[in-house]
Formats: sequence, C-alpha cells, structure tokens
Amino acid sequence: MTALRPFAFLGLAVLAACHASPEQLPGNREDHHPYAGIAAAETVHAAGTEPFWSADVAGGRLIYRTPDNQKGEAVPVSRFAGRGGVSFSGELAAGAATLAIMPGRCSDGMSDRSYPFDALLEIDGQVRKGCAWTDRHPASGPAKP
Repeated sequence: MTALRPFAFLGLAVLAACHASPEQLPGNREDHHPYAGIAAAETVHAAGTEPFWSADVAGGRLIYRTPDNQKGEAVPVSRFAGRGGVSFSGELAAGAATLAIMPGRCSDGMSDRSYPFDALLEIDGQVRKGCAWTDRHPASGPAKP
C-alpha cells in the first residue's frame, strides 16, 4: 500500500484538472518530463504551523519532528517526481505519510520570511500545510525573525 502513496496527491491534481483549464495545471504544458526543480541529491526542509511540524528529507530518509518529539522520527521514503513537484512517501508510526513539495511563493504566516516551495504533509489521511526550501533554493528574509 505504501508504494501507492506518491499517487495520492497525483490523484488530487488529476481531479482538480477536471475542473481547471490547461493554463491552471502545474508545470509547463509542453513539458511532460518529471519535475527537475529539486535534484534527487538535495536536502529538502519543510515546516508548518497549526499544528507545528517540520520535516527534513535527505538520502532516502525523512525525519519528522513536532514540539512533542524534537528528536524526530526517521523513516525511509521513496521519491516521486511528477510534472509539478516532488513527493516523498513512507510509513511513520502514526500511519502512511506523503510529503508533497511544489513550487510557489510561500509564507509561514508568522515571520517576514518567504519560501520558494509550498509543502503538504499527509499523515494517515490528515493534511498539514507548510513551506519548504533547499540549500540551493533557500528562504529569503530575516534569518531570525
């Protein structure tokens, strides 16, 4: 079942595409290649609020952290590069998890920082929103707001 998790967000995108014009679909309409904006070797950082969470993905592993578990839970993940972003899927103690990263100007709503990617983290059917960045695509704004 975990092998199908990358396709959960793809399914949502396809469903949305039924109600969207081609100009509204993610990615370039003429480009049918997998998303290359985040290289497979890059470390991805993501964080969100309400509830507070963070995730780091590197070397085929995701580390998921919350205020209650600052050390974090590390799990192996598979990477899927779609047309409009990348996703990482694995199995946390709380259930199946998929972290989807898409290009977009993102704000955490709590600081003056701007992030180059939107993040959606689904854990056991519950979706958390956030922002993401990499070393190659860092956040901008004050370092310590």
